[in-house]
Amino acid sequence: MYYLDMHCDTITHLLRCADEGKPSSLRTNDAHIDLQRMQKANYLLQNFAVFTPLGHVDNPMAFALRAIDKYYEEIDQNTDIIRPIYSYADIEKNKDEGYMSAMLTLEEGAVVNNDLRILHDFYRLGVRMITLTWNYENGIAFPNFTPSKDTDSYAMLRQINTTDGLTDFGKAYVKECNKLGIIVDVSHLGDKGFWNVIALSTQPIVASHSNARAICSVARNMSDEMILALHKNGGVMGMNFCDDFISDDSNGSVENIIKELGCIDNIGLGSDFDGISTRKEMEECGKITMLSDALKKHGYTQEEIEKICYKNSLRVYKEVLK
Repeated sequence: MYYLDMHCDTITHLLRCADEGKPSSLRTNDAHIDLQRMQKANYLLQNFAVFTPLGHVDNPMAFALRAIDKYYEEIDQNTDIIRPIYSYADIEKNKDEGYMSAMLTLEEGAVVNNDLRILHDFYRLGVRMITLTWNYENGIAFPNFTPSKDTDSYAMLRQINTTDGLTDFGKAYVKECNKLGIIVDVSHLGDKGFWNVIALSTQPIVASHSNARAICSVARNMSDEMILALHKNGGVMGMNFCDDFISDDSNGSVENIIKELGCIDNIGLGSDFDGISTRKEMEECGKITMLSDALKKHGYTQEEIEKICYKNSLRVYKEVLK
């Protein structure tokens, strides 16, 4: 069994460790993800997001570029285990040669400074998926919720933004991603923005780390209507392992994770490791095999389990990546 995880924040975590004088390695560490545990669990591909916390850094583009440099520094030091990918053919090549694959993504589309030429530059640097927003309005679109210093953040998670969508620049941004071969990621995006993207995109999209509101009623998750529209688009929703997004009772067990499953053909994995709190069962990447074991126990076929664990996401990558 292979595993493909569409989202983690490990690179930003490692950059922060370095900035704090506590350097850590992608090869082995005490975070949620490292290469040795990934290799043991038989990961096929890990998306490494450059998570840029808009509103918490002075220069978002500079922060993102530093994180991208950190990504390549770590990959270059571990080419015996993992290789970067820029096209679908690279994934197949790495697999055939016995290497895991790494794909560079952005979590916060605003790092292009409202300039589509800079979007092209991020593509040249290897970015192949972009989460359009994080938790703040950014010139592209509006998020599904915005934290407030005066209100409990978890309570805010239940105040769904259904009125604010893509800006004119955001619409041009989505179209340019389609042209370049960058996968558009709608996790964190407000509901109206999601429907804007569905209407605009000529390519399959993803919600790389979002779950189902029918199971856990927070704004970060997707309604049944959104999940069905994503299915019709040919896209994929990656299951997020965050406690607060798995179940309303915050019981982040494997049993609750598999309840998130909807349309078998548009479900994938999007752990959000190193950006979330987790329960003991799924506390790090080496335990990802528990998920496929639980799916088998609950009667899912081998083909269905393979679709969830990697094949659905691969299908999107094959269609979108140039």
